Amino acid sequence: MTTQVEEREFQAEARQLLELLIHSVYSNKDTFLRELISNASDALDKLRLEAFRNKDLVVDTDDLHIQIEADKDARTLTVRDNGIGMTREEVVGLIGTLAKSGTAELRRALAEARKADGGEAPSELIGQFGVGFYSTFMVADKVTMVTRKAGEATGTRWESEGTGTYTIEDFPEAPQGTAITLHLKDSDDEDHLYDYTTEWKIREIVKRYSDFISWPIRMEQESTVDGETTTETVTLNSRKALWARPKSDVTDEEYTEFYRHIGHAWDEPLEVISMRAEGTFEYQALLFLPTHAPHDLFTRDHKRGVQLYVKRVFIMDNCEELMPEYLRFVKGVVDAQDLSLNVSREILQKDRQIGRIQKRLVKKVLSTIKDLQANSADKYRTFWGEFGRVLKEGLLLDFDNRETLLEISSFVSTHTAANEDEPWTTLAGYVERMQDDQEHIYYMTGESRQLVENSPHMEAFKAKGLEVLILTDPVDEMWVDSVGEYNGKQFRSIAKGDIDLDSEADKEKNEEQDKDFADLLGALKEALSDSVKDVRLSHRLTSSPACLVGEAFDITPTLEKLYRASGQEVPTVKRTLELNPTHPLVEALRAKQAGGADAEALKPTAELIHGMALLAEGGELADPARFASLLADALARTL
Repeated sequence: MTTQVEEREFQAEARQLLELLIHSVYSNKDTFLRELISNASDALDKLRLEAFRNKDLVVDTDDLHIQIEADKDARTLTVRDNGIGMTREEVVGLIGTLAKSGTAELRRALAEARKADGGEAPSELIGQFGVGFYSTFMVADKVTMVTRKAGEATGTRWESEGTGTYTIEDFPEAPQGTAITLHLKDSDDEDHLYDYTTEWKIREIVKRYSDFISWPIRMEQESTVDGETTTETVTLNSRKALWARPKSDVTDEEYTEFYRHIGHAWDEPLEVISMRAEGTFEYQALLFLPTHAPHDLFTRDHKRGVQLYVKRVFIMDNCEELMPEYLRFVKGVVDAQDLSLNVSREILQKDRQIGRIQKRLVKKVLSTIKDLQANSADKYRTFWGEFGRVLKEGLLLDFDNRETLLEISSFVSTHTAANEDEPWTTLAGYVERMQDDQEHIYYMTGESRQLVENSPHMEAFKAKGLEVLILTDPVDEMWVDSVGEYNGKQFRSIAKGDIDLDSEADKEKNEEQDKDFADLLGALKEALSDSVKDVRLSHRLTSSPACLVGEAFDITPTLEKLYRASGQEVPTVKRTLELNPTHPLVEALRAKQAGGADAEALKPTAELIHGMALLAEGGELADPARFASLLADALARTL
């Protein structure tokens, strides 16, 4: 007996996605079955875990499995599990809507991929954006799901033809778990749409994508002997745990499919890391460095951590205690031997053994990256381009491994051109190229390479051939001050403090200039007292009239902007205005002051110079209208 059927609309983003999938933009449609089996496997893992933790939950866990049922006559394919199941609310939340707001990014990536690949989009985009269930509409005209949550009395029936709406109703007779039935489209070999009711095709897909699933994947098989047809239930997968097998016994394809399963990913792993620890505490680990960063790597919703097993029993997904935040891109499995099966996240946070395992995992991951850097240049370039920005977070968070992190990090530098294939340098490379009398590792932070390279602060360094690191990632603003030095060489911002690159002869000349400009500097400081901390002559400018300089421990304008963008209020820091004494504008200003002009008379020109210095570094004017008015007046006087 069923209750009244309720018709509802898909969320707008889900409708857009369904439209993409129904029109068959993906060339490899076989992967829909991998998605369904993967979801069923997760449901079985969750049920067994819940049964361990909730002794009041009355469920039978003796024969947890996945069943595949094909009906050639009805042209249906059903994937059934007796796992955790879903409530009506969970069905609406997980199937009727898209929990992640990734559809716009998916559509953009899809368009780019199709344009690049001549009309076909790679199937990895499905997994990359976490929308695997919807892939069923690539092969089915209608999808029916019947599910009942473990411990609940009533189930739910959901159905949709992918046209923008779905129906949902209570379904009292639903068994525990979830059954998804696909009403298949007609096969079309040219469109890579095969007959998914045939036994050989189902076997092929399971072998390729799901052989390592720890739960039995079963299917009824007919065989005819001496004219008599019999039916038996066969298990399609080997169920071998890849992390327990020697690396030499596992193929690259097996590792790739396992990575895609546990990482909900569709790219290939960049590197496979296999570990086995014996002794006081035993564990096995199989970790993967991805080839591509997930679209949500820098969002709050991104889940980090690897899967935790105890004696081959799944305990939890995204175990944060096993992997630090700055390695949140690492995927994989850790199988510990000496933990309790009902271990909780709270217990893990206090467990010394888990802490020791994490330290070893981190060191192994970092040593693997270091090996890529030394021996696999192409792989390292790929890795750094995708994950370097994340890895540098460890320079702030992981004091124990800071030296290793500095060694495996790469940075953009004025040593290489922006259009070169490899614009990065290591710190070791920088130090090796340092001039004989150079004491510091010079750097400048900013929003882009172009802004930094065109900054007035760079002028003296370009003139003297001094290399400067160009740091444009937000995290650079913080770690460089925290780290302080590398290999005995102090990091020094070229936009802070009084940079002295002059020879002894130049210094004597500067002392004379300071005396000559003393009155002008005093007058400008008075005129700009609301905007700057001080006004002085510059030793870093060669062609620009002025630049703004912070003190050694001042917050940078870029970091100040980042804080404000995140909703944090920070006090405005006044900086020092440095003037180029050889620039015609500054020389004319000194002549005007020597001719009797006071601070008030010099103020309009002083404001213009200050505004130009601010704009030259990519800053924002406090009063653009006033700056424009002052500039118009100044231009008018020259005509």
